[in-house]
Amino acid sequence: MRTLKYIGRRLLVLVPQLFLISIVTFTLVRMLPGDPARLELGPLAPEEGVELLRHQLRLDEPLPQQYIAYLQRLLQGDLGRSWVNSSSVAQDLLVRAPATLELITAGMLIVLVIMVPIAVLSASPSRGWLARATRRISFGYGVLAGALPDFWLGLVLIFVFFSVLGWAPGPEGRLAILDLPPARVTGFYVVDALLAGNFDTFESALSHLALPAVTLAFVYGGPIFKMVRASMEASLRSDYTIYAEGLGLPRRTVLLWAMRNAAPPAVVVTGVVTGYLLGGAVLIETVFNLNGIGRYAVQSITTADYAPIQGFVLVAAVFTMMVNLIVDLLQFMVDPRISARAS
Repeated sequence: MRTLKYIGRRLLVLVPQLFLISIVTFTLVRMLPGDPARLELGPLAPEEGVELLRHQLRLDEPLPQQYIAYLQRLLQGDLGRSWVNSSSVAQDLLVRAPATLELITAGMLIVLVIMVPIAVLSASPSRGWLARATRRISFGYGVLAGALPDFWLGLVLIFVFFSVLGWAPGPEGRLAILDLPPARVTGFYVVDALLAGNFDTFESALSHLALPAVTLAFVYGGPIFKMVRASMEASLRSDYTIYAEGLGLPRRTVLLWAMRNAAPPAVVVTGVVTGYLLGGAVLIETVFNLNGIGRYAVQSITTADYAPIQGFVLVAAVFTMMVNLIVDLLQFMVDPRISARAS
């Protein structure tokens, strides 16, 4: 019950936060250079036509009136229409969001399944070959992590694994050109193809997702990797761990207790990085030609398409706040002291 009350309070706080974000975004977007009416009609359109379109889009009204009209539509679930595509922004985001979420999910799975265990093993004081090997990997990754731009690493991976070795498909989107998308269930091509039993499409979707996900995980997994290793090192060298080992407790039990004590800071950093992944996906989607909401936002910025930019920012804000809420709930689970104070 206390947890439900906490979730309710956090969701209530979400409303004024989104309200302030909408004001700031609306104002900043209107400060972008360029006239949307002129961009939509083209440079050769007569001035009378441009003025008429500007009036239809309410761009000739004062900024507060424009915002009130935008807010009224927003309260009805209408994020506006794209002036470039002449389509509903909400529908565009719904169609494109699965591509971005699939990329982020795959990137986080690589971080949690591959990189975190390596960080845990490299923090071990053991002198076995596995610990020595993971420490060397950890040193090399620690030097490179954060030093490589995501778009540059993506281009290098395309050159090596597609152009040179031929092991991966080119940057042609989520599927090969001749492949048909699976029937939509979740919007994740890998999952939907598996549910449909279409293993050729599943293989194609997985192979097209591999390089973008590796790029995202390698560039943005660095803070998680370093935090897990530092927290595990501190936990394994703490007095309570030495005392547990002195009592003769099994090594596995001691390691699990150390992992639980090292978990809270790692969970916080994982939540922060997950929020950044949405921004990181913008460039990676462009490099790998993925039709996600990040690429949609970039195209909207270059054409001064106001409504998609505002819609993307609101979606990104909700996504980040939901991630932060999940991180808080996970902290309650792994650290009873935080749960007691919050209640």
